[in-house]
Amino acid sequence: MSDANQSPPPDEPAAPESEAPSQAMPKSLPWLGWLRDFWLVLGFFTRLPVVSVTGHLGEAARAFPLAGLVVGLIGAFVYFVAMEIGLSGLLAALLAVAATGIVTGALHEDGWADVCDALGARGGVEKRLEILRDSRLGSFGGLALIFATSIKVAAIANLGAPELVAGALVAAHTLARGVLPLVMARMTLARSNGLAADAGRSTQSAANWSLIIALLIAVLVVAPIAALVALLAALAATWAVAKLAQKKFGGYTGDVLGAVEQVAEMAILINLVTLT
Repeated sequence: MSDANQSPPPDEPAAPESEAPSQAMPKSLPWLGWLRDFWLVLGFFTRLPVVSVTGHLGEAARAFPLAGLVVGLIGAFVYFVAMEIGLSGLLAALLAVAATGIVTGALHEDGWADVCDALGARGGVEKRLEILRDSRLGSFGGLALIFATSIKVAAIANLGAPELVAGALVAAHTLARGVLPLVMARMTLARSNGLAADAGRSTQSAANWSLIIALLIAVLVVAPIAALVALLAALAATWAVAKLAQKKFGGYTGDVLGAVEQVAEMAILINLVTLT
């Protein structure tokens, strides 16, 4: 017979229920969740040695801007060092762009090039998706890489002052990654396998958090009005690439996300130059 329903003797008060763990967990778990998402996203978006964590990238999408913050700071640091040792603004800008590409393994640049190769090919949706799977670089992809690199280097060199460049790089990399969860939440997958499918869909809540965090970081490093204009530029770029991807590919892929990031980054830098 179970004694679960037996009451304790009258002279022995019942042991109080342990509430401490349940009270402490809600306070700590949200921060642990954010930390887990940060390490997961940073490990995916960069080649930096980070703490190994498991999870779905789509569920951690709210932390995308934080990875952009790290990448932007690395680019800003390289630019600052290059200027300090007497290099020209153009060469410093080139080194900064190269540094951000190296630290990310050119992940987004690769997607941008693949998308441009696929868009430049003749054929239907299946043909374009087949080209996206091809790791070889075509002529359209090569031209796209030259174009994107030139735009970014020219914009950074035009800003000139290290403090302006630092703010622009952080804002650009943060906002350009901050809009990606919006695509992952709103668009359909173009295929059931591949990098985007493995990452998983995002949620509107994660997309909202990502945009809020990206904007807050941008406001801290550039003028508030410039940060807002940069966000609008990123959203416009995202909408344009997403509409094109839906029409040409039937949805989004990992390469499409890379293209969104690159177009958004270019749009942000161009707008920041015009506002400086």
